[in-house]
Amino acid sequence: MKESGEMYLETIYILLKNKSYVCSIDIAEYMNYSKPSVSRGVGLLKKNGYITVDKDGYITLTDVGKKAAENIFERHTVLTQVLISLGIDKEIASEDACKMEHVISEKSFNAMKKHIEFYK
Repeated sequence: MKESGEMYLETIYILLKNKSYVCSIDIAEYMNYSKPSVSRGVGLLKKNGYITVDKDGYITLTDVGKKAAENIFERHTVLTQVLISLGIDKEIASEDACKMEHVISEKSFNAMKKHIEFYK
């Protein structure tokens, strides 16, 4: 999956943690993206089986989508924690983690995760 798809999935996951339903407009507002961009992204996620969209426009993660979103969210959370533990400001750490979460190898991520869990 491309980085943009991962960003949409993570956003849907985060929004669903705080709301009972999510619509495209919620995603557009959260990400500060245009409605056409979000419509395209949602369409691709739906086509690839990561989400469903009901007749009222409510978006739900499929099992595959939820698993992928949880994985992306975990990467973001762990990488943010690692950067904060190194003395990076929380906001900058979160921004940098967002960039890193899409390119870091599984091996490096697991090593960082193990390291941060050891020091908790």
